[in-house]
Amino acid sequence: MKTIKTNIIPINESFAKAKKKHELNLEAICVFTAIGFFLDQDTYYQDDIVLRPGTTSVLDEHDRILKSDKHFNWYYSPRNITFETAVNEFTDLFETIIKEQSGNNSILLPLSGGLDSRSQAAALNHIGAKVNSYSYSFKNGFKEDAIGKKIAEACNFKFKSLTIPTNYVWDVIEDMAAINNCYSEFIHPRQMAVLDYLKKMEGQFSLGHWGDVLFDRGFPEDYESLSDVDIIYKKVVKKGGIELASKLWKSWSLNGDFETYLKERIQDLLNKIDIKDKSARVRAFKSLYWAPRWTSVGVKFFEAAHAVNLPYYDDRMCRFICEIPEAYLADRKIQIAYIKKRNPKLAAIEWQDHLPFNLYDYNKTQVAKSLSYRVKNKIHREMSAMLGKKHIQRNWELQFLGKSNSDKLEHYLLDKHFNEFLGEGVTSSIYDKFKNDNAVNYSHPVSMLLTLSVWFQKNKTL
Repeated sequence: MKTIKTNIIPINESFAKAKKKHELNLEAICVFTAIGFFLDQDTYYQDDIVLRPGTTSVLDEHDRILKSDKHFNWYYSPRNITFETAVNEFTDLFETIIKEQSGNNSILLPLSGGLDSRSQAAALNHIGAKVNSYSYSFKNGFKEDAIGKKIAEACNFKFKSLTIPTNYVWDVIEDMAAINNCYSEFIHPRQMAVLDYLKKMEGQFSLGHWGDVLFDRGFPEDYESLSDVDIIYKKVVKKGGIELASKLWKSWSLNGDFETYLKERIQDLLNKIDIKDKSARVRAFKSLYWAPRWTSVGVKFFEAAHAVNLPYYDDRMCRFICEIPEAYLADRKIQIAYIKKRNPKLAAIEWQDHLPFNLYDYNKTQVAKSLSYRVKNKIHREMSAMLGKKHIQRNWELQFLGKSNSDKLEHYLLDKHFNEFLGEGVTSSIYDKFKNDNAVNYSHPVSMLLTLSVWFQKNKTL
C-alpha cells in the first residue's frame, strides 16, 4: 500500500486505477476536445484516473484507491480587515514563499507584460535574489519582450529577448507528446521553441501561473446575471470546441447530446463546492479543475529544462485567498497595490492589458492618449502588411498557416486509420472550415485534432 497526499493545486498529476475495464473514455475525450483539458479525474481510458486535488488517498499494490479523504475544501470566509492590512499580509506571505522557494538558487524568471511575473520581479528584487530573466515574442508580432526588458532593467536583472519562430512545432512535436502525454494541445507552450536555450541557463524557474485567477474577479462583471454553470461554460469552452465535440459524440453514438452532458458534469462538480458567493465559487471551480488539468500540464514544459517553483500554487496562498474579501481581490487590486508599494519603477511601466497605460493611470479616462496609441498601432500593422509581413497575434498562425505547415499538419490530420477512429467526415468538416477563411474560430479544434492524432499514433491498441 502507499499513501499519496495531493496539494491544494497540484503541480503534477497523480494517477490511480479505477475498477473498470481498460476501454477508451469517449465521453472524456469529447470534453477534452471542447475545453482543451480533461475534467476532474478523467483520462483517455476509463480505468485510468487522476487523484483529486487536496486529498489523501491510500492505494493498494495495483494502484487502486482503498480510501480517499479531503484534507482541504475551498471555502469563503472573508475576514473583517482593511485593504491595507490585506496588502500587508499578502506582502509578508508572498515574499516569504518566494524566499523559501528560491533558497540560494539562481532564479529563471520569464517576464510578460502582465502583473504576475511583475509581482515576482518585485519580490525577487526585494529579497536580493540572483535573477536571469527573459521574454519571448512572436515573429512579426507584438513586442512583448519590450515590456519585459523594461521590468528587468528596473530590477537590474540579466535579460534575454527570444523570438518564437515559424514551423518549430513540427521539429519538436514528438518531444512535446512525450513531455505532456498528449494531455494538452501543442500550440500554447511557446517555451518548447526555445527549450534548448532554456536548458543552457542556470537556476530554477519561478513561475507566476494562477496569480491572475486568484487575484481577480471570479468572472467578468457582465456575467453577473448568468448562472454559475453558464459562467463556467462560457469560460472553459473554446471557439469551435463544441462543434468538434458534438461531431465526435454523434460519430461514436454516445447517449444524449454533448452540450447537455457537459453542462450536467459542470453542475455536478459545482454542487460539491460549498461556497455561496458566486465569484469565490467560480474561482474555486477553476482552481479545482482547470489549474491541475490545464495549467499544471503546461508547467511540464518548463520542468523539461529545470526545476520549477510556483508561488501562487502554494497551499498557504490558497488558504489566504479564501479569507480575503472579494472586493479586495477584484480587478487585481492587491497585486497592483503591492507592486506600487514595493517597486514604484515597476508600477510606472506600461501594463500590457491596458496599453499604453501603467499601474498608476490605467483606470483614468485618457481618451486622447488611448486613441493616439491605437492609431499608431493600426498604422504600424498596415505598413507591415504592405511590406508583406503579416502581424502575428497567436502561435497557431506561425505553426499552421502556409504551404509548409499545411503539408505537415495534414500528415497527422488526414491519416487514414486516425480518421477511421474518429468517424467519417469529422476531420474534413473541421479542417475545411479552418482553411476557408475561418481559421480563428477553428484553430482550437484543428489543434485538438492534431493532439488526438499524435496520441492515436502512440496507442497501437485502439
